[in-house]
Amino acid sequence: MKFDDEPVPGYPLPILPGHTSPGRLERVLRSGAFAVTSELDPLDSADPEDVYRRARVFDGYVDAINATDGSGANCHMSSVAVCALLTRIGYAPIMQISCRDRNRIAIQGDILGGAAMGVANMLCLTGDGVQAGDHPQAKPVFDLDCMTLLEIGRTLRDEHKFQSGRKLTYAPRVFFGAAANPFVPPFQWRADRLAKKVAAGAQFIQTQYCYDVPRLKTFMAQVEDLGLLDKVFILVGVGPLRSAKAADWMRTNVPGIHIPDSIIKRMAGAEKPALEGRQVCIDLIHEIQNIKGVSGVHVMAFRQEETVAEIIQKSGVLKNRVPWYPDRDANIHLTQETT
Repeated sequence: MKFDDEPVPGYPLPILPGHTSPGRLERVLRSGAFAVTSELDPLDSADPEDVYRRARVFDGYVDAINATDGSGANCHMSSVAVCALLTRIGYAPIMQISCRDRNRIAIQGDILGGAAMGVANMLCLTGDGVQAGDHPQAKPVFDLDCMTLLEIGRTLRDEHKFQSGRKLTYAPRVFFGAAANPFVPPFQWRADRLAKKVAAGAQFIQTQYCYDVPRLKTFMAQVEDLGLLDKVFILVGVGPLRSAKAADWMRTNVPGIHIPDSIIKRMAGAEKPALEGRQVCIDLIHEIQNIKGVSGVHVMAFRQEETVAEIIQKSGVLKNRVPWYPDRDANIHLTQETT
């Protein structure tokens, strides 16, 4: 199977039949290929070269790059700005939109602005509470939640109008996503909540870190029972661990993270913990890729972004496919084959 070249920035591809965006991520997923996404380490900088430098470590290994939106309720360069810089040189970003900091007026403006810059993928999030971040005195907005945000985004795209009913002259061409966490209680709600996000407009899902494959299998079986496998693409979150101590800190202090004792024990017994943490991630990918309904992985390697290429290469998950990356000489890349 062949994927067409990405365009030179400013010359978008046409939308293929059955697609809602011209972006590569949607084309890869709808082709049946196993997709790989990752995310950019949040930036505390106003230097565009910092964005480009951090993105280059993913060249040739990922199909799209998430630009986080104040993750953990901490201040960083905005997602829309990172995406503007990435699209400028031809990367395929996923713009994250958090409801925590902006009302529906600002959010609808950001969706239009992102789409105008060539952002084809947007991830709709409710967002972490301000008390979790470095500005707990900030006033939270939460005018919307992820469900209403998805509905508004779909209205902009499909009905060509703002939530107010005012018409657009040109609608955003966007592939909308949402997040899911199958790994923490109440387990019985997780698949049902996913169904609500799909009904609201989610076309792809990125999950929280998966270190518990049996739990993931149960969740995916529930998703299948709800008839959702042909309605949404699910990318399972994975990531390398640095040490048993770091893993234990994560599961104790980061909301929504579940790491089984067996993983902690494996890390504690390793002679080279960081190397073992990468191997744990590779082993998880091998298991995850064979679960029915899983369409890809989302590799979250916070402050270990340089390990993503090694993990993806050693996992063999791409097979003979080479994700597109910017050729800085010509801003295009040769057509790649997949099997």
